[in-house]
Amino acid sequence: YKAFLAAAVATLALGVVAYGGGDEKPTSVVLVTHDSFVVSDDVKAAFEQESGLKLRILQSGDAGELLSKALLTAGNPQGDVLFGVDNNLLSRALEGDLFEAYESPALEGIDERYVLDPEHRVTPIDHGEVCLNYDKAWFTEREIAPPRSLEDLVEPRYEDLLVVENPAISTPGLAFLLATVAHFGEDRWAGYWRGLRANGVLVVDGWEEAYNAHFSGAAGSRGDRPIVVSYASSPPAEVIFRTPKPTEAPTAVIASSCFRQIELAGVLRGARNEDGARKLIDFMLSKRFQEDVPLSMFVFPVDPSAQLPPEFAEFAVVPEAPLELAPEKIGANRDRWVKEWTSIVLR
Repeated sequence: YKAFLAAAVATLALGVVAYGGGDEKPTSVVLVTHDSFVVSDDVKAAFEQESGLKLRILQSGDAGELLSKALLTAGNPQGDVLFGVDNNLLSRALEGDLFEAYESPALEGIDERYVLDPEHRVTPIDHGEVCLNYDKAWFTEREIAPPRSLEDLVEPRYEDLLVVENPAISTPGLAFLLATVAHFGEDRWAGYWRGLRANGVLVVDGWEEAYNAHFSGAAGSRGDRPIVVSYASSPPAEVIFRTPKPTEAPTAVIASSCFRQIELAGVLRGARNEDGARKLIDFMLSKRFQEDVPLSMFVFPVDPSAQLPPEFAEFAVVPEAPLELAPEKIGANRDRWVKEWTSIVLR
């Protein structure tokens, strides 16, 4: 606890330095976000030129850490806009009264399924599905059919092949747990996890360890597990980052396992530059920003008119009917589900 508090205080101090003081008209807008946030230099420069404001980015750990630190300073925030809360954490953010309502005019072109708060305290910016990925070559070489469903993973032929992330500390791990709740229902998800445990599922702390250390399909990996919880955008990433670039994605997604994550942004309550915050949210819904997110953060734009990079268009899977749970249901049950999962899988 002391270490967390010290980190929070240090981050707050950095935010004060970046934010500046005094009553003069703000010349910058501060975006508080997670460590995975990336924006291209030319896109950042375009916002600064259009708005006349300097964009300062304050990164605060992963999505869970970001939200925890923001709740500590609710009403007296470190910045103007918070980006990175997703549908799995939304209830905590809204209950903590973090945001001022703002309905961007740019929402007119956004599919309503991504708009999770009718009061517009948060605005959808991108979505990215958490899905089971598998190593195509591993299964081809052994003449084993790859799994096609969640149910397949408890079958004997897939024993000791799956690696997942701990949902208590990992965002994709939590999303996969929620996927099983959404698919099997309240009365069957726990039994499914007992089956996975009996079939040798490996649980690790986070995505980096699961994918790069244990998954056999990752570029350069010595892992021996050919099935992993990752993202719908992982196959195009494998194409983009391999040398030489393959003509076919070496990994594939089990579409029926995908759980939708929607990332949101909001004007922080107490923001010093509320006008600049609104301009930033408008810009994040612009085609310029929306077309930047696939190759910057390996997620998908919420603007259906945004053009996808060729690698995404060819190799990414966007499931037509991903698994979903209402944010209110997640908020009411998340802690209980994680606690029960822990007693089943890690006991």
